[in-house]
Amino acid sequence: METEFDDPTGAVDVAGTDGRFLEPLVELASRAEIEAEQERRVLELVDYAWTNSGFYREFWGAAGVTPADITSIADFSERIPLVTKDDIRSYRDRTGDSFGGLLCVPSTQLTSVVTSSGTSGEPELMAEVWDEIPPIPAVCLRDMWQWGLRPGDRVIAASGTFKNYWDTLYSAMGVIPVYVDSWIGNGERLLEIIHRYEVSYVQLVMPLLRELESLEAKYDMRKMLSSLKFAAFAGQPMGDALRRKVTEDWDVRIAMYTSAGDCGLAWEGTDRDGMYLWEDTILPEVIDPLSLRGVDDNEIGELVCTDFDNRVAPYIRFRSGDLVRRTRSTSSLGRNHSRMWVIGRMGDQILVAGKPVVVSEVWRILESLPETSDGLFQIIKHSSTMDRLRIRVGYAPEVTGDPSELETRIVRVLESSLGLEIDLHLMTSDEIFTYCSSVAKFPRVAKQ
Repeated sequence: METEFDDPTGAVDVAGTDGRFLEPLVELASRAEIEAEQERRVLELVDYAWTNSGFYREFWGAAGVTPADITSIADFSERIPLVTKDDIRSYRDRTGDSFGGLLCVPSTQLTSVVTSSGTSGEPELMAEVWDEIPPIPAVCLRDMWQWGLRPGDRVIAASGTFKNYWDTLYSAMGVIPVYVDSWIGNGERLLEIIHRYEVSYVQLVMPLLRELESLEAKYDMRKMLSSLKFAAFAGQPMGDALRRKVTEDWDVRIAMYTSAGDCGLAWEGTDRDGMYLWEDTILPEVIDPLSLRGVDDNEIGELVCTDFDNRVAPYIRFRSGDLVRRTRSTSSLGRNHSRMWVIGRMGDQILVAGKPVVVSEVWRILESLPETSDGLFQIIKHSSTMDRLRIRVGYAPEVTGDPSELETRIVRVLESSLGLEIDLHLMTSDEIFTYCSSVAKFPRVAKQ
């Protein structure tokens, strides 16, 4: 992360932060400092991308824009065209360039290549150049520190390399990685390792959390997880019922995080008041999806991000497809970087028998039933016009007596609450996970 902030000029007393922040000069910078640095970095990026990226030269040229036209952030937001994944895929398919024309350095200089989750289509290649810590893990440093991770703590080393290795991040922080197969199917062993080695931090995904939940009758979960300072959870929202179970019944603090418009990650802080967008690494915009104009703070719009910290293959004014609410007001932690709340995905709008169906309402209904309190469901959007709501729902076998009775009960409560006819496909939680394109993400709306 490249940052050139001077001493902050805001009202926050940096010297009095008591070690709560890893980089207080950056984390507590004023809005004026943040925006001045963003303008400098963005103008530099426009010239750099034009010189080094075949995609941006062609895409901006077709819109009649050159770097000479961009002299301010206002020019940038007004003149630089918005980019979608389809635009990049089109260039890739037409030219055969695996990186969609985004690559700004010779491929021989790359340290690693990882992929996106593929939730919205085919996984996209993400090229990286780094010395000590890969870019995605590196962006978590401030957040993990603020949640309390410190040198000497033990952490579960993440299984797999989906977003690159995390080992070097842990080495840089001075924490001790515990190597254990924590992949799906190993929940009980993971639970025992956390307890035996007094682990301070673990990354959870929904299938693994479901495994831990199934062990409640066998173990005292509060005792087994008592060493955790916090656990991270990502890839999807956590329903209210499940969050209460983890935070209240198990007494585990949960740090939620999500994608920052495919340009990094956005974590909740310990204030639990939105997810922080680190604006010394990205420029976030929130636009009206129809007019494509910026919306005011606290209005819902589509998140658009520019990755000015990425000089390898940057996204510039990239449309994420995420509907968010954003504020730039000072948080209770004293931070002035934007915070956002994810509302849903652009493609999640559903109309059934002329009525809008809201995913959160279906979620609320299902998590009120003990057998489906984890909120594992998928609405099948098989057509733009549907007469019946088609839905698959996952249930917890360990608390379910008669699945047939449960199926009848779910249909009855959904039909009475939504006023729609329901086609239900009931399955176990393990079975419904097989309909996910990524282990890290569980989309609540699917095409089939």
